[in-house]
Amino acid sequence: QVHLSESGGGLVQAGGSLRLSCAASGDTFSSYAMGWFRQAPGKEREYVADIRWSGGSTYYSDSVKGRFTISRDNAKNMIYLQMDSLKPEDTAVYYCAADPRYVTFPSGPKYWGQGTQVTVSS
Repeated sequence: QVHLSESGGGLVQAGGSLRLSCAASGDTFSSYAMGWFRQAPGKEREYVADIRWSGGSTYYSDSVKGRFTISRDNAKNMIYLQMDSLKPEDTAVYYCAADPRYVTFPSGPKYWGQGTQVTVSS
């Protein structure tokens, strides 16, 4: 069974940076899309970014494009989200997610982590 575990959340001032990590286990991820969603208080969960395990293509939501960078370490089964120029509106619980089918990832991945809180103060 696929298991995803996030780390790296915390409190940061606006304009600062944080890096989230996600450790994946339980499958061979060569055909997976993996990435991040977030959910702010009172809002629906939203797509942030994803990366194709094979080939490394990356995709971002318009709200984070140019500020966030997703990457992976195949040997360690890890993905990362480098978040720069953080804004108060980036405050949310960030979830690592994975799906064995690329096309379904943005609409609802099959596997989820437990989430990590990111708070950006103004």
